[in-house]
Amino acid sequence: MNDKITKIDIITSETKLDDLIDGLDKIGITGMTVSNVQGCGMQKGHKEYYRGTELDVKLLPKVKIEIVICSIPVDTVLATIKSILHTGKIGDGKIFVYDVSNVIRVSDFAEGKAAL
Repeated sequence: MNDKITKIDIITSETKLDDLIDGLDKIGITGMTVSNVQGCGMQKGHKEYYRGTELDVKLLPKVKIEIVICSIPVDTVLATIKSILHTGKIGDGKIFVYDVSNVIRVSDFAEGKAAL
């Protein structure tokens, strides 16, 4: 069995979060950390109107989902994420994949795959 541990960070639109959670649950991923973040990429923000005044909004609201996997193949997880998030438009999001050298559960000091 493979002892490799991988962390995947996903940054995407808030509207895709529920679909992503459901899709990841279907392939066996139930643990994750979700943060509300702001950012800009190729979109470069957008214009909004507040009380008749035009505002240039440079940072857009996004969510960041962090998952750590060791049992499920990374290719399967990435294919699932891409199929859920892809619309073909700017703003679909980004996926970052990292190797994790170790995981330690603080409550009982379990390490590696046992800590997940």
